[in-house]
Amino acid sequence: MATSTRRALERARIREQIIETALGILESEGVAALTVRRIATDIEYAAPIVYQYFANKDALVLELVTRGYQLLQNDMRLASEEPDIDRRILRLASEYVRFAGEHPHLYKIMNDTTVDANARQRAAQPGTEILKELLACWASEHDVVLADFGEACEIVWGMLYGIASLGHLGTIGNERARRLAVQAFRAILSGWSNEVPGMSSPYGGHSTQTRT
Repeated sequence: MATSTRRALERARIREQIIETALGILESEGVAALTVRRIATDIEYAAPIVYQYFANKDALVLELVTRGYQLLQNDMRLASEEPDIDRRILRLASEYVRFAGEHPHLYKIMNDTTVDANARQRAAQPGTEILKELLACWASEHDVVLADFGEACEIVWGMLYGIASLGHLGTIGNERARRLAVQAFRAILSGWSNEVPGMSSPYGGHSTQTRT
């Protein structure tokens, strides 16, 4: 193996070790414990080594946000394997809330406004696409036209985020939050399915219409 290849592999290994160590600290102790000095101590390197891979703590936190969305997307993809579209989309709601409850500190930084908004949106984009695909599939199978598809997705994301936040903050507990998320999603889908064609939204325009 060429020297340059060995060096590249070693750099990749150390970078991954830093990320995994930082993720472990975050998950077990929260963001306040996440310092470059602490990470360096845990991996038995000097702090300057960490700075060779991440310019500062903010850069490392952003990497953890990206990793968090990757983990969430993996769970969402598992939900999308359900053969029945209704069960599939309701399972996605449950899995989203479960993730927030099992990874409270990670979920918090994934939605923290101190992290660059554009970077967060890019990290979340694959998950957003999974939701869009499922919602489009559901609408097609139930002959529902979502006049503003982007708005429909934002409604769903907002609902999931709100209920997940209640769960991971301990307000209602994660198990109850999962049940409420499924109920809320079911109510939203039922409303879209049964809405009178052409009914105006209170904010103007038309939210949905049923194919005829």
